[in-house]
Amino acid sequence: MKKFRMFRVFFLLFAVLFALSGCTGKTTVEQSGNAYTIYYLNTSGIQLVGSEYRTETTDLDALVRELLDKMGNVPADLDCQRALPERIEKITYRIEGNVLYLYADANYALMNSVQEILCRAALTKTLTQIPDIEYLSIYCAEQPITDAAGNPVGMLSASDFVDSIRDVNSFERTELTLYFANEAGDQLVEEKREVMQNSNTSLERLIVEQLIEGPQELGHYATIPSDVKLLNVSVNDSVCSINLDAAFLNSTLDVAAYIPIYSIVDSLAELSTVSRVQIRINGSQDDVFRDQIPLSTVFERNYDYIVGGKND
Repeated sequence: MKKFRMFRVFFLLFAVLFALSGCTGKTTVEQSGNAYTIYYLNTSGIQLVGSEYRTETTDLDALVRELLDKMGNVPADLDCQRALPERIEKITYRIEGNVLYLYADANYALMNSVQEILCRAALTKTLTQIPDIEYLSIYCAEQPITDAAGNPVGMLSASDFVDSIRDVNSFERTELTLYFANEAGDQLVEEKREVMQNSNTSLERLIVEQLIEGPQELGHYATIPSDVKLLNVSVNDSVCSINLDAAFLNSTLDVAAYIPIYSIVDSLAELSTVSRVQIRINGSQDDVFRDQIPLSTVFERNYDYIVGGKND
């Protein structure tokens, strides 16, 4: 286990500083090296703001220490505040595989629920950018942190925190049932996933965004290319209409033609609000997916494509 204390960052003397009127999401220091986004709070303390930071550091331990240090010291030219409270005097850590375990002192527990969610999100979104670190597990005084209901928060990944975390009083953990491809690419496999949801984001949108993010479990495979853009989502009379860009049509994923379609349809149909799904490409239903499946179809759930599934 590596131990360290947060220390004051010094500004690089050769950097050129540009004046900013507020938090713009970019640092004003020109540097070479790999780019990372350091997350701070806006001046109101209710929203995360990312600021670019570049470093030549590649050693894993040193990089963890460096990014934590940056989180604890807001550059003077940014009109932001730190997400890590100053009263947290010590953070230690250990790395096992792709998981970074953070151990904060007992002062971590002094944050209110809103502050803690924002701090948790800032730590996760910042530190999981480190190569080979996919998950974060946070401990307070040697005990795993818990949510407002007293349940352990568990492993955290960047995809748990959707959008930019606004209106944190309506920010809650939600469990989704998603369907990804099996290894052969001819059937769907179920994946349960907990994410942090802002009430300003519909569950329908959240599901499609998580499908685009891709699977997290071994043996599960992507059904939608990661470069697909979700343009719009709406629900009317239990019909969910999703509007994707043309990248959806250009998929080169090695799965059967019906798998991407029913990955979306069957995942959305897990919601009580959705019974049928329309898929549009740039607003149009004239396209034929892989020259086989007309998108003019209004799709209904099909259990035949799910491993272990059964029709009603």
